[in-house]
Amino acid sequence: MAKQTINIGSAANDGTGDTLRNGADKINDNTNELYNLLGDGSTLSISGDVTMSAGAVTIANDAVEFAMLENRYTALSALGTGSTFSLDFSADSTFTATANAAATFTFSNAVQGQVVDLILTGNYTITFSETGSTFNKVGSTDYDGTANNLIQIVCTDDSSGAKIYHYSIATYTSDTTP
Repeated sequence: MAKQTINIGSAANDGTGDTLRNGADKINDNTNELYNLLGDGSTLSISGDVTMSAGAVTIANDAVEFAMLENRYTALSALGTGSTFSLDFSADSTFTATANAAATFTFSNAVQGQVVDLILTGNYTITFSETGSTFNKVGSTDYDGTANNLIQIVCTDDSSGAKIYHYSIATYTSDTTP
């Protein structure tokens, strides 16, 4: 149903506007439409996806909790042991893997500004791959297959067919003293 506008006439009490009953009926119809769109017909329960046709939507401070974020920002994927791995940036934010031969990591679904962590072991050559994309190493630390490695990868341009990634590598050990 389209929004119903109450005809208020061109001047006060000129007799050209809607009657009080017709105006109240239009108000009820508009309100019922909102309750059906944003709730169950009798209560409002605005959650999930809401589409606005115009204007901006503002989210209150501290209204989005960690558990509400997509998996691309919160989930861990244990890729196991192998030589070919898929890093689907839309599915997870952290990946663990063990290379058992020269290994290729194929990237997909990255968005600009997204950072993923790859925790990697295995004393083999590794290669990053995504058709048309560019990979840039930040810093001078190379992958050390004899140690545990944390590789942080950021997508700095998600242009279709020509994404740009920057990555840095650091080895790590378990240690409770900084």
